[in-house]
Amino acid sequence: MSLLLASTFFVLSSADCVTCGGKCNVRCSKAGQHEECLKYYNICCHKCNCTRHCPSDTFGNKDECPCYRDMKNSKGGSKCP
Repeated sequence: MSLLLASTFFVLSSADCVTCGGKCNVRCSKAGQHEECLKYYNICCHKCNCTRHCPSDTFGNKDECPCYRDMKNSKGGSKCP
């Protein structure tokens, strides 16, 4: 059951990339953990309602969306790639 949910989530997160103009593919293109990067990029962009303004390029530019920039994980680090 969890495998089905995980694979379904990945399909949805990959499809969501279309809604952000492909920025997620660019952002995560050099990531060592590509699937995880796509997952969190999409989660952050959708949660912040800024899919059109999510950070572009492969690194940096987080000031383009302060909500995205300021999201933290449980350890206090940046949640969004």
